[in-house]
Amino acid sequence: QVQLVESGGGSVQAGGSLRLSCTASGLGYRPGSMGWYRQARGKEREGVAAINTDGTTRYTDSVKGRFTISQDNAKNTLYLQMDNLTPEDTAMYYCAAGWFLLSLRPNQPNHWGQGTQVTVSS
Repeated sequence: QVQLVESGGGSVQAGGSLRLSCTASGLGYRPGSMGWYRQARGKEREGVAAINTDGTTRYTDSVKGRFTISQDNAKNTLYLQMDNLTPEDTAMYYCAAGWFLLSLRPNQPNHWGQGTQVTVSS
């Protein structure tokens, strides 16, 4: 049973920071890439950040310079450090695993977590 479990979401004021974590289990293999996706209410899901096994990363333009994706392979854990948050970052954030996730295409991942809510107040 594949499980991706996110944590670290919550409510924060604009300009604040949060760090999301995702622990993976049951994959039985190392996926080619992992990433973070988000969906705001009434909007389409979008790719936020992704990282390949070789450490290559990609970010959607709106979060560049503010968000940092990283991974700890020994702990099977993915992170998203989010700094200088704005109300536009308010969304449900999902951890995902698969291949070619650096495309940031919202339907690319093979596996999804349950999501963690991030709410940024103005």
